[in-house]
Amino acid sequence: MKRVLIIIVALSFLVVSLAVVRDASAWDLLWYGQSSFKVTTPGGKVILIDPFISGNPKTPERLKDLSKLGNVDLILLTHGHGDHIGDTSKIAEMTKAKVGVNADMGHTLGILEIVPYEQLIRFNKSGPISPLKDITITMVHAEHSSEIVHTDPVTKKKMVYPGGEPGGYIIKLENGYTVYFAGDTGVFGDMKFIGEFYKPDLSILPIGGHFTMDPAHAAYAVKNLLKSKLVVPVHYGTFGPLKGTPDELKKALGDFPAKVVVMQPGDTKSF
Repeated sequence: MKRVLIIIVALSFLVVSLAVVRDASAWDLLWYGQSSFKVTTPGGKVILIDPFISGNPKTPERLKDLSKLGNVDLILLTHGHGDHIGDTSKIAEMTKAKVGVNADMGHTLGILEIVPYEQLIRFNKSGPISPLKDITITMVHAEHSSEIVHTDPVTKKKMVYPGGEPGGYIIKLENGYTVYFAGDTGVFGDMKFIGEFYKPDLSILPIGGHFTMDPAHAAYAVKNLLKSKLVVPVHYGTFGPLKGTPDELKKALGDFPAKVVVMQPGDTKSF
């Protein structure tokens, strides 16, 4: 009886130990809606991507209070449109987080005093950086446009400024898990290179149409170029023209063995 008890205790300890290991290697993805995300890495670092939060019609009210964001280590912007820059200026001021952005748009943000130069990380495509310990970020191509509409604080007049070239991001986390944030994009041939070279475990792709890929184009990219086994669809349903749906994506994928992970704004998923 004593031996059985020892075995049970040992097995229980093993199960708890494995659970701790599994939890330690997990990371969390919170979707605010549109293309705005909060990544909490296995090491506890917080990365915001395109933080369009307070003005996002799909973000739940409970998440719109930026003062409750807590620590933010890094903000990444894919391009200059307002539904992607979003609350970057305010969050950068509050948290002192670094802001990673294409080099040209960085000048615009700095000169217009949207983000202080000392907080900017200006880099470009295919030049991996490690702004956070054991995390590698690589900017990749996106087939889209980029400009910044900025209201002059004195004259209140809106002006359009250069936003550099749009991009996507490959983020390799501390545990090696690799995520492709495509940003706003259409299909492009070098998605094949992204699939072969970076081998993303998860691809986050726009499906709304009108400004980006629709479900049919996104499915083509997954099946023929990226070969992703996990896909999170985004950039749909926020505004009228963005009519693509996850169900249409699933249908277009057919029997291709990719799991479509459907999130609702405000959802957090662990991977």
